[in-house]
Amino acid sequence: MHEPTSAAWLLVAVCAATGGYCLLRMRSTVEEQRRSAGGEALMGFGMAAMAVPATVFTPPGWAWPLYAAVFGAAALRGLWAARGGPHHLHHLVGTAAMIYMSLVMAASPASHHHSHTAAGVPLVTGALLLYFTGYVLVSGARLVPAAAPPGGTVAPRWGDRPELARACRLSMGIGMVAMLLTM
Repeated sequence: MHEPTSAAWLLVAVCAATGGYCLLRMRSTVEEQRRSAGGEALMGFGMAAMAVPATVFTPPGWAWPLYAAVFGAAALRGLWAARGGPHHLHHLVGTAAMIYMSLVMAASPASHHHSHTAAGVPLVTGALLLYFTGYVLVSGARLVPAAAPPGGTVAPRWGDRPELARACRLSMGIGMVAMLLTM
């Protein structure tokens, strides 16, 4: 992606940390956590790799189609999982966005340091921006803490904490907005 270097490194760090936490969630005792954690880890690490500043590392030409293929496989898995609930539809949109960004990067010249063309933001980019902006706003509102239940409860393990999983999804949504804005 093509944001300023310091912002790009921040995005790399946030997405890599999110991917790492999602790997930790794969060890959860809660089945729903395990089910979604692998795809979210792939998304976090994939976004981190895409956000590395081009001044530091420019992937070879074959890397972008490979990214598209990997996220295409993840999209097929997401499509299959979407039969089980609407949460998986978000994974499907996320993988579609990663495929789209990979294809845009593959089609652009190696220098690709331009801002939006005179024609404006492409329709697909605009639709994805609207979706992820809405997702970020709704997810952020859901992170507002509710009243604690009375009585002592056992603290859940780090991989089983739903509020951390929501925070990770929120940070990936914010990262997706940032990446889409720089296309």
